[in-house]
Amino acid sequence: MNRPLGSMGGQQNSGMSLQEQQTIKMMQGAMESCVAKTAMSGVAGFGMGAAFGLFMSSFEYAGPTMNEEMVKQTTKQQIKHAFKDMGTRSLSMAKNFGMVGMIYSGSECCIESYRAKNDLTNSVAAGAFTGGLLAAKAGPQAMALGAGGFALFSLAIDWYMRRD
Repeated sequence: MNRPLGSMGGQQNSGMSLQEQQTIKMMQGAMESCVAKTAMSGVAGFGMGAAFGLFMSSFEYAGPTMNEEMVKQTTKQQIKHAFKDMGTRSLSMAKNFGMVGMIYSGSECCIESYRAKNDLTNSVAAGAFTGGLLAAKAGPQAMALGAGGFALFSLAIDWYMRRD
């Protein structure tokens, strides 16, 4: 039985029912949506931020200051305090990385959908938006600096990743 070849060089139906093919197409569409990309970036950013925060906090922890309360603590209590501090810092960095990842990825996806192009301009615009939004509470001058800095960073990373 000869069947026409699909776009990937395999058999078109390859033993799948019509319902299975529709399910696969629906899942692929969902994974390519801006909402899914934003959520995945947030989860990935959260995980990377937690790991980075844990790594960096282990270097930053200098131990308790020797006040009267700390002298009374046992070694076990001091270690417990150190781990609690590391966990707090790690969670804080995880939240920040997750939020930045979500904002950048979501804005880039929306810009790409609107422009119907995949080029460096999307990265620069998404970077400018993200940098400006993150610095919004600090005022317009900080927003401009944040937008410019994040746009340049996004341009450099995307240019490096796209070069052959």
